[in-house]
Amino acid sequence: MSKVLEQLVKLLDLKAIETNVFVGNSQDLGFKSLFGGQVLGQALVAASRTVEAERPIHSLHGYFLRAGKPNEPIYYEVDLIRSGKSFSTRRVVAKQGGLAIFSMSASFHAIEKGFEHQVEKPSVPGPDGILSELEQFRKVRDKVPEPIREKLNADRPIEIRVVDPVDYFDPHKRPPLKYSWFKASGKLPDDTLTHTAMLAYASDFGLATTAMLPHGVTFFNPRVQVASLDHAMWFHRPARMDEWLLYVKDSPSAAGGRGFNRGQIFDKNGILVASVAQESLIRGIDPPSPQDSMKGLVT
Repeated sequence: MSKVLEQLVKLLDLKAIETNVFVGNSQDLGFKSLFGGQVLGQALVAASRTVEAERPIHSLHGYFLRAGKPNEPIYYEVDLIRSGKSFSTRRVVAKQGGLAIFSMSASFHAIEKGFEHQVEKPSVPGPDGILSELEQFRKVRDKVPEPIREKLNADRPIEIRVVDPVDYFDPHKRPPLKYSWFKASGKLPDDTLTHTAMLAYASDFGLATTAMLPHGVTFFNPRVQVASLDHAMWFHRPARMDEWLLYVKDSPSAAGGRGFNRGQIFDKNGILVASVAQESLIRGIDPPSPQDSMKGLVT
């Protein structure tokens, strides 16, 4: 296991500090605020630690309430809403500095047999021969703004290979649909919760930016503000994060300063393992007027 992957596994392994309260560290990925996938994965672990292992999580619904700080620990308070004969419900509030930054409801279900069907996996090229996102960034290293250059070019615990990547600095308008393969950068332990939490963590990569594709902009555009507002996820079948998974993302709508994005995650054999839905802030920022640019300069 690589050092960065080992660090991520450790990051998702929360410490209990009192009954139903857990604490986790944060990581700085070079974004302006805390990466939402980290909070998702850690909140999932916190909720799961209060439920018996025979009831894995089947769905979560979370809201990002405040921008988290990547250099401060996060405290997760779990409320045991209900434990029934086959379902358990938990509510998690993540806090920094005493303020809630994220809230989540999660449902757990005892494993049982039932009806089975699924949509077919799209026919797209496999991961072999496709450059990773990290390799793509390193090809344009000199164009990446200095403040985030080191972070974006650092080794990563999750390898992502986009089937039809966008030119970050010269994007063109295209339909709001993209495909990417992803997996952990090394072998993971045979622990179901580790794989599930890491799947939730990785599900936030590249989802919000799907709504940007029809508008020919990327997150490098200083006049566009993008941030995750909420995140819902359904876990249909077990998945291993150290094997290739296909993430199919589309955006049916953008309106009112918000973009709606959906995702389907398949394993390499075509089994649908999870579905995702997220609404994100996607806001155009007008350049300052000459009068605004002079504010603060007049004494």
